[in-house]
Amino acid sequence: MTVTGDQRGSESLSSPSLARAAVEEMVDAGLLDEVMRRVDAGEVALTGEGGFLPEMLKAVLQRGLQAELTGHLGYEKGDPAGRGSPNSRNGSTPKTVMTEVGAVPLEVPRDRAGTFEPRLVPKGVRRAGGLDDMIISLYAGGMTVRDIGHHLARTLGTELSHETISKITDSVLDEVKAWQSRPLEEIYPILYLDALVVKVRDGHQVRNRAAHIAVGVDLDGVKHVLGIWVQAAEGAKFWAGVCAELRNRGIRDVLIVCCDGLTGFAEAIEATWPLSTVQTCTVHLIRAAMRFVSYTDRKKVAAALKPIYTAPTVEAAEAELLAFGESDLGRRYPAAVATWTNAWQRFVPFLAFPPELRKIIYTTNAIESLNFQLRKIIKNRGHFPTDDAVIKLLWLAIRDIEDKRARDRAKEKGLPAGQRRAQARLVEGATVPGWRQALGALALAYPDRLGPYLT
Repeated sequence: MTVTGDQRGSESLSSPSLARAAVEEMVDAGLLDEVMRRVDAGEVALTGEGGFLPEMLKAVLQRGLQAELTGHLGYEKGDPAGRGSPNSRNGSTPKTVMTEVGAVPLEVPRDRAGTFEPRLVPKGVRRAGGLDDMIISLYAGGMTVRDIGHHLARTLGTELSHETISKITDSVLDEVKAWQSRPLEEIYPILYLDALVVKVRDGHQVRNRAAHIAVGVDLDGVKHVLGIWVQAAEGAKFWAGVCAELRNRGIRDVLIVCCDGLTGFAEAIEATWPLSTVQTCTVHLIRAAMRFVSYTDRKKVAAALKPIYTAPTVEAAEAELLAFGESDLGRRYPAAVATWTNAWQRFVPFLAFPPELRKIIYTTNAIESLNFQLRKIIKNRGHFPTDDAVIKLLWLAIRDIEDKRARDRAKEKGLPAGQRRAQARLVEGATVPGWRQALGALALAYPDRLGPYLT
C-alpha cells in the first residue's frame, strides 16, 4: 500500500527491499500457495469487494490501528497495568478507506478521552495516498475524469464521484502555479519557443486554442521547460507577453531564440531581449514552403532545398536559393521560393556558426519532440473545460513521461550499454549532445555577454 502524507514519518522504517524480502519469506514458506490455488480456481478474487488483497490490507490496517492505540494508552488490551489509568479504550468507529485494491471497511478504535489521533489512517482521510497517485497518473496519461471513474469501478470495485476525482487532480494546481512562477536563471544561451493546438470549451462552443511552450538551455547544456501558456490563438502579441513574463522571472539575456516564422514574432522577442539573435526554424520553413507543392513533387523539392540550409556560408546559401528559383521546380512553385525569400533575414543567422552549434539552433526539434508526445496524450480527450485544465494536464504529462523513463532507466542500471532499451530524458533535464563544443562557439561569438557567466 502507498502511504498517505501523514504516514510518511514512519516510511523510513521500511523499504522496497525489506518488503520484498518479507513477501519472499511468505512464498518460500508456502503461505500463499493455497490462496493462489483458490484464485486460479476462481474461488477467490484478488481485488474488489471481498477480494484477498483488500481483506489482507484490512487485517494489516486493523492490527496497525490497535498497535497505535496501545502505544497511545501505554498498555495492552486487558493488561492489569491499565487499571486506574486516566484513559482507556472506548469501542470503535466504522470507516471505509478507498485504496488501490478496492474499498476497505475498517473499525477505527477510539479512546475515552478522545485524544487518540491515528497516523496509519488519519481522521478525515477517506483514500489511501496511493489511490490519489494512481488517479493523477491516469489523468496524466490522457484519461478523462469519466474514464478514470469507469476504470476504478471496473478494475478495483472502487466508486468515486466525478467531483471527487476532479478535486484529486486539482490538488496539483498549487504545485503547477508554483512551477509556473518559479525564479529562472539570468541567462539561457538558447531558448526554443513553439505552440500546439488544443480544444477548450468556451461557453456552449469548443474552440481551438494555442498552448505556448518555452524550453530553455542553461549554461550546462541542460534543457528545462520554463512555462506553459494558453491563448485563443498563437500570436506575436501574446508571445511578447510570454517573453515579458520570462524576463520578470529573472531571465536577463538570451543569446539565440529559435522559433517559427510567425509574423511579428521576432519583433516581440527583440522588444524583451534587444540583443538576441532570432533564428527561424528551418523545419517550419520547409513545411511552410511545402504547402504550395503538390504531393508528387515534395521529395524533389525537399532535395532541392537541402543545399540551401546546409550551405557553408550565407553567400553559398543565396546562390543555392537563386539556383532553386531558376530551376524547373522553382518556376513551377514560385510561392515556395517566395516563402524562403521572405524569411531570409531570419533564416540565415545560424549559417554564421560552426556545425556544432548549427545542428542545435537550426530547428525547434527540442520542443517538436515534446509536442509530439503531448499530442498523443491529448488527442483522445476531445476538449478541455478550461485553460487551467490544459496547463494542468500538460504539466502532469511532462512529469509523468519523465518519471516513466527514469523508472525504465533505473531497471536497466548495471546492464551493458548494448542491452539497454530505456529511453533518455525527453526534454526536462536532458543534456544537449555536443554542448561543450557548442558553448565554445557561443563564447567566441558572444564574449562580452557570455563571459561574465563563465568565470
